[in-house]
This record gives sequence, structure tokens and C-alpha cells, in this order.
Amino acid sequence: MTAYGKLQTPASVDLSRRRLLIAGSTISGSLLLGLPAITLSGTEKTPDGDRRIGFFINILESGDVIIGNNQPEIGQGLRTTLPMLVAEELDVEWDRVRVESMPLGLLKTADCYTWKYGGQGVGGSTGLTSNWTFMREVGATGRLMLMQAAATLWGVPVGQCNTRPGEVICEPAGKQADYSELVKLASTLPLPDTAPPLKAMDEYRIVGKPQHNKEVRDIVTGKAQFGIDTRMPDMRHAVIERSGVLNASVAGFDDTATRKVKGVLDVFTVEGPAPGAPYHIIAHGVAVVATSTWAALKGREALKLSWTESPNLNDSSTRFWQENRAMMSGKGQIVHDQGDFTTALAAADRVIRHTYQVPFVSHAPMEPQNCYAFVEKERAHIIAPTQMPSGASRSAAAATGLEREHIKVDMSRVGGGFGRRLTNDYVAEACIISKKTGWPIKLQWTREDDIKHDFYRPGGTHEMIAGLDKNGLLKAWSQRLASGSKYYRRPGMKDENLWQAELYPDDFPKAMVDDYRLEYFHNAIGLPRGSWRAPAHTANAFVIESFLDEIAHESGQDPLALRLELLGRVEQQEYSGHGGPTMTPGRLARLLKFVARRIDYDTPRPKGRGVGIAAHFTFGGYAAHAFEVTVSPGGKLTIDRIVAAIDCGFAVNPNAVEAQLQGATIDAISTALGLEITVRDGRVVQQNFDDYPLLEISRVPALFEAHVVNYDSTPTGVGEIGLPPAAPALTNAIFNASGIRIRKLPIADQLSTAMT
Repeated sequence: MTAYGKLQTPASVDLSRRRLLIAGSTISGSLLLGLPAITLSGTEKTPDGDRRIGFFINILESGDVIIGNNQPEIGQGLRTTLPMLVAEELDVEWDRVRVESMPLGLLKTADCYTWKYGGQGVGGSTGLTSNWTFMREVGATGRLMLMQAAATLWGVPVGQCNTRPGEVICEPAGKQADYSELVKLASTLPLPDTAPPLKAMDEYRIVGKPQHNKEVRDIVTGKAQFGIDTRMPDMRHAVIERSGVLNASVAGFDDTATRKVKGVLDVFTVEGPAPGAPYHIIAHGVAVVATSTWAALKGREALKLSWTESPNLNDSSTRFWQENRAMMSGKGQIVHDQGDFTTALAAADRVIRHTYQVPFVSHAPMEPQNCYAFVEKERAHIIAPTQMPSGASRSAAAATGLEREHIKVDMSRVGGGFGRRLTNDYVAEACIISKKTGWPIKLQWTREDDIKHDFYRPGGTHEMIAGLDKNGLLKAWSQRLASGSKYYRRPGMKDENLWQAELYPDDFPKAMVDDYRLEYFHNAIGLPRGSWRAPAHTANAFVIESFLDEIAHESGQDPLALRLELLGRVEQQEYSGHGGPTMTPGRLARLLKFVARRIDYDTPRPKGRGVGIAAHFTFGGYAAHAFEVTVSPGGKLTIDRIVAAIDCGFAVNPNAVEAQLQGATIDAISTALGLEITVRDGRVVQQNFDDYPLLEISRVPALFEAHVVNYDSTPTGVGEIGLPPAAPALTNAIFNASGIRIRKLPIADQLSTAMT
């Protein structure tokens, strides 16, 4: 990481949550609250000399409050949810709150970089959990400072003061004052030495109550600003023609016709990574810079290019699946071996084996990749729809050679992330073009660019093996996987660790089975791979929950009863992966029983109609689905009803949690029904929504229940939790309606083919 600089909290820097805020008075007399200045060389001044860094709260003289949001907004509602935490503890009326987005904040110390505004970046459903305590303390400290100001003004102990929304009161003295009256005095008082106490749950007025998204009106009226909406002075526009064949590079190009297109300003190559090397951008290509995106696109159409022969020219989906099967006929890397699986399987009264196939898929966000970059001699400015602004800073530093403290990163609203915006290759591309031309550049990808050049969800072949005793009880379990690892081409990644992104050793039913084995085979197909919503959980939940249904069917058991028996074997298990340190099986059982009851699981259905269930633990949260479907004699599938339930501990904003559960379920259905990325002759076949068809709204049933089932007082993120169990619940329902078992995704035309 020497090219970027390390991002960490040095041991010498006191970032105690007990000294969260500093205060200062603005020209208008409002109160600004933010993170503490970092102690550098015995002072509390930052390198730019400003002690007031990281402001989160701005209390105006009018009494209105502006709360800053430090996290990217990718549709998960954090620009509403996180300010709710501050507003609750600050004790203000929610309808008097406005929200403003904050830029990336980094500080350079003697040997590394650290955060100005707290950690910034969202992925793995961590946006809320990593800020749950922090943002409440921001609000609580602001409230305490206002109470201290009132106590000083009135000459009373601060312990006699309290607050009502927007005002401080002292009942013994018969005093009250609006926050706006206390702003100037509060800004002159010293910070409290310890963090103030936080509210109890039963005191909440805002948190835990359904709140409307603060940005809904701007979104539906077109006022919300996404990256694609960026307009800056003297901005030029750029597109790139990237190599169509995986890992090919530019052999030469003729730009004669391109330069004749009105508005075209420059044409040049953009160097991508060598085959097998870590990605800095996704592919080699030729950039076209023009006075408008349209001119750049027309210029790109006129290019004549030749490409080098790629080592991946013969890559194909057919070859990939064949190689997977061939590898799995031998022995792979045993990555987890619990008990004595071989002996247990040999002693089993019944052995059940099935193989499943999960495809590569694209993120396909509605807003294709884009980035504004202006690289100057000593500084750079980035405006990007990114999930990881620190990654944007690192990519820009690597592309420009600038130190990160001289790179300003502004985060626009993101038109769909789903893991794609964790990778900032498009930021590096924009910086490369701006640095070469000296112009402020708006780089724009098209829909075709986005689908053909993605960091795809890994595809894989899963062989599942189960050993049962004479009573049908599960005694031995194995999952064998051949896939293209997400970790392939990651810097410093050893081959023996590639499996870690694809198999999670502590996933269900690991704790419930004494003899448990995971085996991995890596297939180094040339497709780029990356994080896709709920990463490996999306594949493994489909496989595990489908296999459980098959075990139940072949052993004469009820699928719900089988799951409940397994989940009842342990009360709590250690979970070493993301979302740990523990997993409580009873919480999954609770949700399964809930959705089963809501969908009338035990009620017999007529021929052609069936119900399926599934549940999964993902990133600290629990979700379950029940689907009711009809399959006609000709194989037409109709989803009649969906019941979805999520246990995210405590729902900070139930409206946002319900919306995320609905969206995740629809995303899962869309992917299961028709989405697959295929390769032929080293090229991605799919190009746009005509051959990568997202779900039509008519296929989502009107009977769609999304339930938020609280468990305790600790929230988890929800952006990914609701997705993994939806696909297996759907395919299990299809089996019960038709007798056709879906072991290969997407479902596509498998039903009509099997029934005709």
C-alpha cells in the first residue's frame, strides 16, 4: 500500500468516543458540532489549521437543524437513518431537520492516514452498525452542551436542566430557552470530559418509528443529484472503447474518422492491467474526449481498432462448466474438516447427493459507472457515485501520483451499488484521462459498457453430500465447490486462500452436524469477479436450502420440520465470519415458523400449486421467505404470494427496513428467473437489458408481505440480509407445485422445457 498510504487510527491518536465533538460559532451565530481535532505534535490543530473539522450538527438561529451524513447513499436510506440517531439524542423535532452530505475526510499523520469524520464507506451491510453508537453520541453530546450553556446562563446546576424538543428547561427555576438562544454561549464552553448517557429505548421519539426518507421528494421530482448529473465549469466528456476480448490489449488504432466528428478533442490509449495482475482499471482501451458525451460516443463509433491476441481468447461458459465437473471428479483443497466425515458417510444408512449450478451475474445498476475528475499539478477533485470513497482516494492517488491529502473526494448519490461501487476502477480511468489532457473530465460508461465490463458475481458448481441415519437424522454434511473466486487477482492473495470468498465455514448447518467438510476447486476463468449483493451467501443459501428440501423429500420428512430439528440442536454457535461473533439458530427458527404460519404452510394446495420456504443468516441478520406459486401444465410460472420476514435486531427506521426487504426479495427473484452472464470466444455475450432481462413489475404478486420482526435493542444492517433465502424459497415452491427440481440458475425456460 505504499503507493496509497495506510488508512488507520494510530495508537498515538486519541479518538475516544468520550471526546466526540468540538464546538465553534459560525459567522451567523449557529452552533457547529463535529469530531475532535487530532492531536499532532502536542497540538490540537489539523494541518490546515482548522480546529472545527468533521461538523455533523449545525443548529441555526431559526431553530432549524442541519445534520451531516458521512456515509455514501446507495439507496439503503442512510441519509435518513443516521441523522435520525443524531436528532433523537439531540432532542429536536424531526420535521425541523435538514440533511447534508459530507465529503471524504482524511487526515495525514506522521506515518499514515486516519479519518476526519469517522470511517466512511458502505458494504457488507455495515453502514448502520459501524455508526450506531457513534452518531447517537454526536447528538447526545450536542444536547449536553446546550444544557451546560443554559445552566451557566441561569446559574443553576446542569443536573437540574433537561430538554424538550428544541429547547432546554429547568423546572426548579421555572426557566426555558430555545436551542437557538443558547447557541453562542454553548460554542464557548469546554467539551464534556466523558460521553453523556444515551437514551433508553422506551424514550425514543424518532428512532424505531417509521420515518419518511428525507430525499423522497427530491428523488421523485428529479432534484436529487447522482454522479451522472455532475456538471462543472469547463468540463469535457470522455468515453472509452475497452477490449471486448478478456485481457486483450490495444495493438493499434486509426482515429482519422473519429477526429472528424464535431466536438472530438483528443484520442489516446488507456493501459489496463497485464493478464493475471491486480486490477487498477478493468480493461485496456482507447479514450475519446469531446465537448459532449454524444460527440464522444459518435467519435468512439468511428474508431478503427486492432487488438492483441488474448490468453483468454478460448474462454467460454461451456468450457468453464465442463472444467468444473472435470476438477470435481478428483480431490480438491479441504478447507474445513470437522469430525470424521469419511467415516460418518460410510456408516450412514442413506447418502444423498445433488449438484447445483449458480451462474456469473452482473450488478447492472440503473446508473452506469461515471466519474468527474479534475487533476491539476498539485491537487485533484473527484465527484463519484462510490460505495467506498477512501478507495476512490486510493485509486486517484495511484493514477495521479498525488498525495491523498491533496485529493478531494465528493460523494454523489449512487444510482445502485450492490457491491459494484466498492471497486473504483472508473475513478482511476477518469483521473488518467484528466491527468493526460489537463482538463476537467466527466467519464461516462454506457449500459453496454457496464454489462460487458463488470466485476461479476462468481459462478460455481456445488456438489452437496449428506449422510442420514436410519431415522432420517442428518449426521454428515459436505459441500464441494468449483468456482471462479472473487479473490482472483486481488493484490497479495495466495492461491490457497482463494476459497475464503466463496465458502463460509460457520454457515448453517456447521454447528448442527458433527462431521462436516468443505472442499474447494478454483477455476481461473478470465472474467473479472467482485462483490455482488450478499456475496457468497447468495449462492450458498440457494444451494443449502435447496439441498435441505431434497433431503426432506427423499427421506419422507417435512421440509419445515427438518429445518426446525436442525436449528434446535444448538442454542448458539460461534460465527467467525462477517456478522459474528455468534449466530443464534433459534432466531432463524422463529422466522421460519412466522412465515410458515403467515402463508398457511400446512394447508393442502391443489395440483399445480405449491409452497416453499427458506431461511438464512447473513452479515449478522436473519431472514426467511415463504413463496406460493402456480405452475401451469405448459410450464408457465406465476408467483401468487410472498411472505418475507427479517430480524435485524432492532429496526432504527422500520420504513427503510421494510423497503430493503422488499427490494432484496425482488432483486433475488429477478436474478433467479433470468439473469446470467455467459462467455463465448473470450467475450461477454450479454450487452443490455434485452439479453440481460430484469424482472418485470407484472411478475411481482400483489400479495407481498414484508415483515420486520424486532429481536433486541442492537441493530444490524439490512441491505443484503433479505436476499439470500428468496431464490431457494421460490424454487422449493416450484418443486412442490410441479415436481420439477431447479438445480441450475437461472430458471429461465427450464419449466416449459421439462413440461412439454
